[in-house]
Amino acid sequence: MIGFVSCDIHMSQSVNVGLKGYMNAGRHIKYDVKWQDIIKEVKFLQRIQHPNSIEYKGCYLREHTAWLVMEYCLGSASDVLEVHKKPLQEMEIAAITHGALQGLAYLHSHNMIHRDIKAGNVLLTEPGQVKLADFGSASIVSPANSFVGTPYWMAPEVILAMDEGQYDGKIDIWSLGITCIELAERKPPLFNMNAMSALYHIAQNESPTLQSSEWTDYFRNFVDSCLQKFPQDRPNSEELLNHAFVQRERPDSVLMDLILRTKVAVRELDNLQYRKMKKILFQEAHNGPAAEAQDGDEEEPENSGRTGTVSSVGSNQSIPSMSISASSQSSSVNSLTDAGDDKSELDMMEGDHTVMSNSSVIHLKPEEETTYREESEPNSRPPTEPQSPPAHTPRPKQHRNREHFATIRTASLVTRQMKEHEQDSELREQMSGYKRMRRQHQKHLMALENKLKAEMDEHRLRLDKELENQRNSFAQEMEKLIKKHQAAMEKDAKTFSNDEKKFQQHIQSQQKKELNSFLESQKREYKLRKEQLKEVENHMRSYR
Repeated sequence: MIGFVSCDIHMSQSVNVGLKGYMNAGRHIKYDVKWQDIIKEVKFLQRIQHPNSIEYKGCYLREHTAWLVMEYCLGSASDVLEVHKKPLQEMEIAAITHGALQGLAYLHSHNMIHRDIKAGNVLLTEPGQVKLADFGSASIVSPANSFVGTPYWMAPEVILAMDEGQYDGKIDIWSLGITCIELAERKPPLFNMNAMSALYHIAQNESPTLQSSEWTDYFRNFVDSCLQKFPQDRPNSEELLNHAFVQRERPDSVLMDLILRTKVAVRELDNLQYRKMKKILFQEAHNGPAAEAQDGDEEEPENSGRTGTVSSVGSNQSIPSMSISASSQSSSVNSLTDAGDDKSELDMMEGDHTVMSNSSVIHLKPEEETTYREESEPNSRPPTEPQSPPAHTPRPKQHRNREHFATIRTASLVTRQMKEHEQDSELREQMSGYKRMRRQHQKHLMALENKLKAEMDEHRLRLDKELENQRNSFAQEMEKLIKKHQAAMEKDAKTFSNDEKKFQQHIQSQQKKELNSFLESQKREYKLRKEQLKEVENHMRSYR
């Protein structure tokens, strides 16, 4: 839990500082992880020194509660949205974005990742300086692979890193783009969904864009550049510092004017709530609880329009960081008085108190409140307005300057956040359960993969053995076939040889017969010709 109180840092000077408390630090072995997270955050804070990062002043351990002392800030950009109930102007968004980018550029140049950029973690100081805060989720090394952050501002690669893969400082650029949409539309995209559905849509769907057409092309291009789906297409923080959206000329006092307007609005809202509470208590004292219940019903739409739901307008009031140190958001609630009813809220606004919420503590003395109300609204209270009950008699005024504890958070907002703390815890537990479920799923998945791998190896060995047996069987069959073929060939060769011999003998006998027949015919012809010659000779002799 983060708080704002007055603390003597030096013996000679009393200054305002911010406190962040971790309860049960180092008290039991089950808090060892939380203790390591505290040490990690302190080491991180000690390493960073930049005008756009909140300044770390010290750390103290008191009764198992670790208190981190940091510089005092008026509130966050989310508080400004909550007070004005409307989007910021483009120049104001550009100024806040420029300061946040300078802080991110410093972190990224030192290989650090914030991992939880959102409007609730972008603080504003009295001089209008932008400060990055809440480094409980930050990583000292880049790249990283832990599932850390706030769901609606998470980059796709962070969600996918639950299964495999790593990410770098580009995830802060994505979160900055979502923060720009938050400042321009009062809430991040997918805020009407529950956290689990939002995570799925961020990982699977296209990147969000600005919905309204009133924004300039510079702003649209800047948001689109930050929200590139793939990290390699996303510019880094140094490149974005040269973007026309943040480099455009704007008044130097743009944030100072915004803070001043917010302070005025806070005063008006606090005074209005103060008068309403006094009226309710007065009616309760005179008419009984029925009148209180009736008036409470009338006030319900204004004060509890989005309470009790995850999708609150504020960015860090109802959505806890999902880092392992997210429990640091709820450390000192049990040390407070109960603010669950209207009377306690009025006590908070009148008495000496310290109000703590998820992101601030406002410590006010009764004389400060009385002095402030008389100075700021001397004629605003009607003459017939009922006085407060006797139990709330004012103390003597000391005319201390309320600006010593200047803030841009209304008392009703702080009270409502205290009431929403249980819902925050429920959501934090839900996200912790989701992370446990993811780890169990990963464990079961790895076990299944190992089992399937073992079965696959066994099946491969079985197939290899079967293949070897088949090869041996085929070799034996081949040898048998070869032998059988050779025997058949030998048999055929013998048969062919015998047939050839028989054929040769047949040819020879036939040729011999033909030769004998030819010789006999020649002999007969010879005899015939010989006789003819003799006849010719005899005939010739007879002519002589």
